[in-house]
Amino acid sequence: MPHPSAELTRFAAELRFHDIPEPVLQRTEDLLLDCLASILAGSSSRAVQALAQYARAMGPANGPAQDMVGRQGTSALFATMVNAAAAHMVEQDDVHNGSVFHPAAVVFPPAMAMAQTLGCPGKDFLLAAVVGYETGIRIGEYLGRPHYEIFHTTGTAGTLAAAMATGKLLGLDSQQMLHALGSAGTQAAGLWEFLRDAADSKQLHTAKAGSDGLMAAWLAGKGFTGASHILEGAQGMAAGMSRDCDPARLTDGLGSRWAVLETSFKYHASCRHTHPAADALLAVIQAHGLDMGDIESVVAHVHQGAIDVLGPVTNPSTVHQSKFSMGMVLALIARHQRAGLTEFDEGLHDPDIRDFCQRVSMRLDPEVDAAYPRRWIGKVSVTTRRGRTLTSRVDTPKGDPENTLSRTELEDKARRLGAYQGAATPKMIDQLISKVWSLENSDRIDWFL
Repeated sequence: MPHPSAELTRFAAELRFHDIPEPVLQRTEDLLLDCLASILAGSSSRAVQALAQYARAMGPANGPAQDMVGRQGTSALFATMVNAAAAHMVEQDDVHNGSVFHPAAVVFPPAMAMAQTLGCPGKDFLLAAVVGYETGIRIGEYLGRPHYEIFHTTGTAGTLAAAMATGKLLGLDSQQMLHALGSAGTQAAGLWEFLRDAADSKQLHTAKAGSDGLMAAWLAGKGFTGASHILEGAQGMAAGMSRDCDPARLTDGLGSRWAVLETSFKYHASCRHTHPAADALLAVIQAHGLDMGDIESVVAHVHQGAIDVLGPVTNPSTVHQSKFSMGMVLALIARHQRAGLTEFDEGLHDPDIRDFCQRVSMRLDPEVDAAYPRRWIGKVSVTTRRGRTLTSRVDTPKGDPENTLSRTELEDKARRLGAYQGAATPKMIDQLISKVWSLENSDRIDWFL
């Protein structure tokens, strides 16, 4: 009988460093730098600090793994928890369009913590990260759009991705990997309801996904068993969390199609569903020399996923919630021609920004919806105060693989994120960048700060 879960975990267990093409390894380093900088930028937030305090109260006073928020050593479990929460805080971490999944926040923290604990070389760390991306993205694609309507895929598929990355560092064989997958899947969780209340649950999703996946892998290495059909079984994840799962997606192109290369960087500091419309609005503003005062209203033509996630946020009350407001994001674009961290901080209570928010609407567009999630098309219709209607379209948002960020742009982004709220000095960021770019030749994964 076909057993796609077993095929996926066999790939994870048997993949070797020399099997991975050099462009995939380089992109993995790029994604790591982006993640580490996102951790720094998110480190001062109230929600992340609460989780860091929990880790200090419940975890050891020191240890081999670095809590990058507290800049101290602790166990791999608690370092993973804190770093994963911080990585997803400011909405600047990466995203894979087809799976609607943010791999970095749940793959790098557990892999980094376990590699530091075991004293692994850079090649082993990169290999484990690739395993986490390749498996997690395929699981996210398998769970599909119906899953994403209710569940935060980064919290669910992310738990399994974390288990695969950690299991690779622990040297689990294919059967142990399958047990790790089963234990991770039975813990997988994350619901979108938090958006309506501006609650902090999104940080809990990544914190728990990373740490629960690490636990699942460690236990599997000690003989702890898990469901062997956790994904496709009659009472598995697909049965309880989706409607149209195709098992072929779990093994699509293993070893030949590298999902790492399909992963996008975030240009704007907001939910990815806002980016296509933000880029389209920016294009029409620049083409016609408009400013905020020239615009009467904006219609963003979107896919259903954007309506599902952004629709509940009608009156954002926190900076983080405002990053899930199409109105807020487009207002910042209209005012500043960018939607970065400082713009969000300053815009939440700005009366002109709030007024513009109310003049933005979303409309389901059949073409955009049919292309999603493989392609995230941006389309807007702008009505000016003079009565003109202007339209704009962007087929490839900034940060997608076809319109990616160069290493120079990634370094600039890392410096901006590191400087946010004084998280790190310019010298510290330069050292961080140097460490990441030389990771492949590193004899041991040390602390990054």
